[in-house]
Amino acid sequence: MSEHKPGVVQDMAWRVEALAYDAFVGFMRLLPLDFASDLGGWLLRALGPISPVQRTVSRNLDLAFPDRDEAWKADISRAQWDNLGRMFAEFAQMDRITIASGRVTVEHMERLTDIAASGKPVVLISGHFANFEVMAAVIVAAGIPCQVTYRATNNPYIDRRIREGRRRYGVQLFAPKGGDGAKELMIGMARGESVALMNDQKFNRGVSTPFFSHPVDTAPGPTRLALRFGTVLQPLTVERLHKARFRVVAHPPIAVEDGENRAEAIEATVRKISRFIEGVVRERPQEWFWVHKRWPNALYRPNALYRKERP
Repeated sequence: MSEHKPGVVQDMAWRVEALAYDAFVGFMRLLPLDFASDLGGWLLRALGPISPVQRTVSRNLDLAFPDRDEAWKADISRAQWDNLGRMFAEFAQMDRITIASGRVTVEHMERLTDIAASGKPVVLISGHFANFEVMAAVIVAAGIPCQVTYRATNNPYIDRRIREGRRRYGVQLFAPKGGDGAKELMIGMARGESVALMNDQKFNRGVSTPFFSHPVDTAPGPTRLALRFGTVLQPLTVERLHKARFRVVAHPPIAVEDGENRAEAIEATVRKISRFIEGVVRERPQEWFWVHKRWPNALYRPNALYRKERP
């Protein structure tokens, strides 16, 4: 809960929102999983393109793929809304999207089971691909004790429900984002727990790296943790195969760059991560989180001019 007691009106508003959340989750859990996924996709395909967020999606696609025609961008835009709607609907039934249920396959699972058997921590990294919650369930299934970061919602009642929902599919350890979260991650890694972090969103005052030929600020935290604990970065990705069926891939580990200069080693490694993320987005652009403003704010102003930066 929040450290400061909310006012009566605010508390009532939060409780009403939580009731609506309960109704949504309860309804989705009554539906067959694939039907719920289809329904979520249909809803956001209809509502997403007429929402104000569509401007961000369109601008992002222009920045990433300036040479693609408008018809291609429109197709990707609709497809990413479909994927996002499916993910929201599927969250209510994540405990049914598992390896055991046959809905998730894993390529190179041995890389994850070897991490679990070693007893040594690693830094698992990924981006907001397809239904990214699936990757947390796979980490748990592999037997890796892992701190999973999250951004708490403003509504504490909904935040508690989200945490409880994740526990249904085995995610027990959480580290809130921010200063306190960083401390918890280091304490966890010192105990031998791995950490799972997304590394594809804007991080103000981060490391400047090329992303689709434009400079972006990228969080150096995952790389710093790997360097501090003498471990590797283990990339994971998830792909949507058909409706609520997925493939998770454990890619070859990324080692932190060598060098006497710590800052240069971190910057070089963060650049490798950005190249990896960009490569995945290029392969499956319809499954990335295009609603996020990944690039500098100046590039989202009307009629903004932008200059490509060579990697």
